[in-house]
Amino acid sequence: MGIEIGGLLGLIWLIIVIWAIVKVAKSSAGGLAKLLWILVLLFFPLVGLIIWFLFGPKG
Repeated sequence: MGIEIGGLLGLIWLIIVIWAIVKVAKSSAGGLAKLLWILVLLFFPLVGLIIWFLFGPKG
């Protein structure tokens, strides 16, 4: 049962990170800022997502 729950939580986490990357790509931020945010989200998923929620491009 632990494997199924871990797999489900991993899938949910992956969906959240992909959603954040799509939001960054669609934002009105500049190209370099978008690239940096996407790299932060990819290389530091947990911390990057928290920082993006707090300080990321809005819109």
